[in-house]
Amino acid sequence: MPVNPDNFAVPPDDALSDLLQTVHLQGDGIVRSATDHPRRDRHPAGTRMLHVVERGAVHLDFPTASATDPIDLGPGDMALLARGEEHVVRADDAGWVTGTFLVDHLVADPLLTVLPAAVVIRAGSPNGSWAALGLELMISEVSAPGPGSRVMLSRLLDLLFIRSLRVWASSGLQASPGWLTAAMDPIVGPVLSAIHRDPTRDWSVDDLAALAALSRSAFATRFTALLGQSPGAYVQRQRLDRAAHLLASTTEPAGRIAARVGYTSEAAFSRAFARAYGEPPRTWRRTVR
Repeated sequence: MPVNPDNFAVPPDDALSDLLQTVHLQGDGIVRSATDHPRRDRHPAGTRMLHVVERGAVHLDFPTASATDPIDLGPGDMALLARGEEHVVRADDAGWVTGTFLVDHLVADPLLTVLPAAVVIRAGSPNGSWAALGLELMISEVSAPGPGSRVMLSRLLDLLFIRSLRVWASSGLQASPGWLTAAMDPIVGPVLSAIHRDPTRDWSVDDLAALAALSRSAFATRFTALLGQSPGAYVQRQRLDRAAHLLASTTEPAGRIAARVGYTSEAAFSRAFARAYGEPPRTWRRTVR
């Protein structure tokens, strides 16, 4: 029976999807651990991961995050450490699964700072059922890998990451302004998507306010409160972040990159880039490489 494409709705663009594409999120690998004696695993800063408890009790300590209390996890509980916080996993008689993620650190580091050190999903909570399903599928693939297992595990990790961000956004705990907080807002989120789709456009506050269906002043106030910076400053930063990505990933001359991100003057671009990144484009490129 032929499938009618009109029966399927195409998901609208949304800022969270933009974020995940921008940071190049990719589930990397999964390790299944078990111990019947006291064990301490130290994970250095910079590695973004999640832990899901299979059996027993697992404890997370954060030696360098003074404001973060230890976290106790029981069977079926999951903790996502999206910021890449240094932590220690303590267990005595337990089993757990650890998944790691790859991201573009240049982009991800500033965007994910609004998150807590760990987003915890409890097994008995309304959101715990999908974490348990993810654990079951991961254990199945790790225990009996088959064709396509590596890609399947990567996708499972991506799904758990995304669902955890959704849970955090709906919890009402996002007290600090930041990109992820704004991305979850039903009014500001679509505006961010528009900026990300075309960061080189000469966006005015009036243009962005019209997209949000708000007055100029109401939009600017809401945007600044959620994001922690004005609309104009955010648009400029998006241009510079795009330029940084091109400088790090291509051999294009700085002048051509300046034009690609909307600057008519290479000198103006160089000054703006130096203010944002601490070094002129060419110097920064050599340092990063």
